[in-house]
Amino acid sequence: MDNAGKSQPENPISVLVFSVSVCLKSTIMFPTVRPRRLRYNPVLRDMVRETSLSVTNLIYPLFVTFGHNVKRPIQSMPGCVTESVDVIAQSAKEIHTLGIPAVILFGIPEHKDEKGAGAYDPDGVIQRAVKEIKHAVPELFVITDVCLCEYTSHGHCGILENGQILNDPTLELLAKTAVSHVRAGADMPAPSDMMDGRVLSIRTALDTEGFASIPIMSYAVKYSSAFYGPFREAAESTPAFGDRKSHQMDPANRREAIKEAAIDLEEGADILMVKPALSYLDIISDVKRAFNVPVAAYNVSGEYAMVHAGARLGWIDYEKVMMEVLLSIKRAGADLILTYFAKDAAKLLG
Repeated sequence: MDNAGKSQPENPISVLVFSVSVCLKSTIMFPTVRPRRLRYNPVLRDMVRETSLSVTNLIYPLFVTFGHNVKRPIQSMPGCVTESVDVIAQSAKEIHTLGIPAVILFGIPEHKDEKGAGAYDPDGVIQRAVKEIKHAVPELFVITDVCLCEYTSHGHCGILENGQILNDPTLELLAKTAVSHVRAGADMPAPSDMMDGRVLSIRTALDTEGFASIPIMSYAVKYSSAFYGPFREAAESTPAFGDRKSHQMDPANRREAIKEAAIDLEEGADILMVKPALSYLDIISDVKRAFNVPVAAYNVSGEYAMVHAGARLGWIDYEKVMMEVLLSIKRAGADLILTYFAKDAAKLLG
């Protein structure tokens, strides 16, 4: 049977390999076949571009704290700041003006305790910030990170007992946190804790409280990565002891990502996130191929800091590398990209 009579495989990679093999077996080759014909003209290059990046794909992370007129630079993340609630609306207006459709909020409370009570306090830092932003820029889509690590005195993501994180008792607090954010006006909670059953717990709580229309963006595939260092400085969430390997995923595991994503979908997640992004492009691609839902990817602080460091030393072109990084994440399959590059990228994208 010739190639025309064969049925093509459904897997996108298999289809690509199949197509290339058909092309190579064809009798029509160079000089008749010249792929560079589609590259000579810049207009045509744009017309046949396979992947496009838009400002509407971007989500900008904001760090918010208490205090007055606080705009504290984050040393390891050039261009990023920790802001107080009273000035957060200014940043929200700037972000909206740039065309960026959404922000995700991370809170640094005044006080921390063993159970992270500041996370679900109706008058907490995130709850206040959400109200300020929605009052100033109601069109801006506000996502809130749901975790306890920034609010606990020990810096871990749940309730501790004898040095161990208690999964099930933590779920109630995560659900309370998500509900309190939505009551304040948040458009979507994003649980990042990686406790088993957290999406179901949050979905059930939201539905019970009358928020059935509120979507959940789950940090479904979150690896125990070395790229989080600058973020932990910014969010003041470095664990007082130990690490987070008991709940965040092993960077060596690929198949497990599909399992985690499938569980979160079954529990009610609407958007699946992969974190980090740049070192896990294969995982983004796997998740996108496996599930017919929007996929988000978090271009994390360490990835951001490396580009800035290289540019500061004059070793790379900041804008070109930034855009190539973002394009690679989109090409891998991400529909949404959480990135500290969002404002700079938006200025270039227009």
